[in-house]
Amino acid sequence: MTDATPQATVKPEKPAGSGRAIWQQFRSHKGAVFGLAVLTFLVLAVLIGPYLWQPEKLSVAQAMKVRNQPPSWQFPLGTDQLGRDMLVRMMQAGKVSLAVGFVAMIIAITVGTLIGVLAGYFRRLDGPLMRMTDMFLALPLIPLLLVMVMLFRDRIASVMGPELGAFTLIVFAIGITSWMQAARIVRGEVLALKEREYVLAARSIGVAPRRIILRHILPNVVSPVMVAATLGVAEAIITESVLSFLGLGFPPDFPTWGRLLFDGLQYMQLYPERVIWPGLAISLTVLSVNYIGDGLRDALDPRIRGR
Repeated sequence: MTDATPQATVKPEKPAGSGRAIWQQFRSHKGAVFGLAVLTFLVLAVLIGPYLWQPEKLSVAQAMKVRNQPPSWQFPLGTDQLGRDMLVRMMQAGKVSLAVGFVAMIIAITVGTLIGVLAGYFRRLDGPLMRMTDMFLALPLIPLLLVMVMLFRDRIASVMGPELGAFTLIVFAIGITSWMQAARIVRGEVLALKEREYVLAARSIGVAPRRIILRHILPNVVSPVMVAATLGVAEAIITESVLSFLGLGFPPDFPTWGRLLFDGLQYMQLYPERVIWPGLAISLTVLSVNYIGDGLRDALDPRIRGR
């Protein structure tokens, strides 16, 4: 007599997708999770904060009576030399500083990726493009930006207005002088990718170089580009803060964290919190973005992700 009891079938465990594996590796990096939480908090604070904190608007005479106030329930971060609420100013400045960082990063990554792909894939363009990259790397960044701002600030402001003109000039200047590291990273990846079997097979059957680049090269350089992008945000924010701290950034009524540092410098001994708050915001942003970059580097590397 045979045993007809059905055997329980064990279903093989479904392998985790690449996106889930990347997120699990990223989540295991405590610094990256901390950085993501801090950056998310700062972004939400500057975007949603102005709708949640709306202090009473004061006249000029009333503002003069409450200038240089220490932190209190009415003014959580105190007031400045003109009686303006520092918490409101910090949220307005953070919106501009973060926008400068992200937009300048997009410009730098776009230019760097384009030059890196062209230099890595086309041998005849490698020499000229890399020599141009070396030339930009040899230029002193801050003096070059100062010269660009001093030469073109008034011209662009007369066409686009002081605020939009300053934003466009500073973002473009930072982005166009920060693409070199991304170009070198992408070039190295492309030099290795174009010798892979699937790229050689595509070239052997006559696929156009543009299609090979879009179909096979660019999707495989996304990982290093994303890591470079996170670090580019921090670099752009620091550069803008330096320009504003030197008084050559945005106009005084268009605050950034660097501009708040510049305005509070002469009051630093009497009111140190005027320098502490914007300096702390810049430090936390840069630190969190760097941690996110470290976490992305580990999560996007399959050799580390498999450990």
